[in-house]
Amino acid sequence: MYRDHSVAAVVPAYNEERFIGDVVREMPPFVDRLYVVNDCSTDSTWEAILEAAQTDARRRIDREGAVADRVERIRPDGGENPALAARATVHEPIGRVVPIDHRENRGAGGAIKTGYLAARAGRLDIVVTVDGDGQMDLDAMPKLLDPIVDGVADYAKGNRLLAPDHQRSMPRFRLFGNALLSLLTKIASGYWKLSDPQNGYTAISRDALEAVDLESMYEYYGYCNDLLVKLNARSTRVADVSIPAVYGDEKSSIVYSTYVRNVSGMLLRNFLWRLETRYLRFDFHPVVLFYLFGAGASALGSLGVLWSFLSRGRSGESLFVRVLASTQLFLVGWLFLLFAMVFDMQENEDREVVIHE
Repeated sequence: MYRDHSVAAVVPAYNEERFIGDVVREMPPFVDRLYVVNDCSTDSTWEAILEAAQTDARRRIDREGAVADRVERIRPDGGENPALAARATVHEPIGRVVPIDHRENRGAGGAIKTGYLAARAGRLDIVVTVDGDGQMDLDAMPKLLDPIVDGVADYAKGNRLLAPDHQRSMPRFRLFGNALLSLLTKIASGYWKLSDPQNGYTAISRDALEAVDLESMYEYYGYCNDLLVKLNARSTRVADVSIPAVYGDEKSSIVYSTYVRNVSGMLLRNFLWRLETRYLRFDFHPVVLFYLFGAGASALGSLGVLWSFLSRGRSGESLFVRVLASTQLFLVGWLFLLFAMVFDMQENEDREVVIHE
């Protein structure tokens, strides 16, 4: 328990035999339940999970006794859970650890989704996500929990970019890609103050977890970005918390050419879905009209300039006049897009907070 709130941790693991044991054993004592998801690893990750769980259980019994017994009474998956049973085998708890074994490899987002489904059914107050590669500072977990316990936010995420020394610790190629995805996610999600959106160190309240559509959650590496869009559609309050990452000799399994293509497409679809859900279905706001007119006008203006040069000489009309008219239409379109972004920022201003330290 953390400040009278029960806490679960979802830990995805794929070929993390070198790191997953330490993550399980070093999990803070206030975490009541660990849903450790083995994503069809091809190494000894599963054995490492079971060994670490047994070690952790013995330590907790020796140290806490009655607390360990209380944890055993938390439901591991809430009983009947068809969505979870269709994708994974949920094993009996070993102390506070619930080992979950995927039937097929689903990627990082798929493992998080599986853990969320189990945690949602277990009905714990707060669910934290922690990668199985040891990159996350477990001692910093209270910084994610406090905004939720204090009622400031219903979702809190780590941010490696808020402090200059944190930025310097991040490899340059990751820093550039992070900045690009931050911009795209701001537009798609409506959370304009947030950055480092693909940071997987997060905490979410039970109410927020039950409000979002977990069954449709994106199952690739952009799951964090996807969840932010879903949360905004539900007008969820979020907090961006300054937390450094710990980079070791672990290797990323991301194929960046595929990653950028897939996540960019997902963000575009999510952006359109958010506008329809938030500003048309649940309520009406003219931001939708500004976005639509701005996008249409800028696209027509761009095509007009291109067509003017391709068709020059075929018409008696001056090329300068046609290019000028198309450029003006393009600029008007961008002006409407900027107005739409300003309206979107104002609408979400009270739904996000940045915590530097």
